[in-house]
Amino acid sequence: QVQLVESGGGLVQTGGSLRLSCAASGRTFSMYAMGWFRQAPGKEREFVAGISWNGGTTNYADSVKGRFTISRDNAKNTVYLQMNSPKPEDTAVYYCAASLVFNVPVLPNHYDYWGQGTQVTVSS
Repeated sequence: QVQLVESGGGLVQTGGSLRLSCAASGRTFSMYAMGWFRQAPGKEREFVAGISWNGGTTNYADSVKGRFTISRDNAKNTVYLQMNSPKPEDTAVYYCAASLVFNVPVLPNHYDYWGQGTQVTVSS
């Protein structure tokens, strides 16, 4: 069982930066691949970034590639999403998720645990 708690969301201006954190409970955090998803009003939840259990493999949605960076610190049971040069279209609720089975999955149903989400609003 893993419990995930996101933090770091808020209001940011275009061209600024924001770092989201996701703290996980439990001793098995390092066994899980981790991912960030987002959901804007009226839209489906979409994959943003993922990272393998040891941080050796990462994957990004094309829309954020080159602007966002996912990383993890297994000693702190935490995964991060560094958001640089955000755009208004990045506005959404951001969720972190944990997957035990897959390496760096992009489909929501390949993840086993989810956080409650944190709101990110980007103003122009």
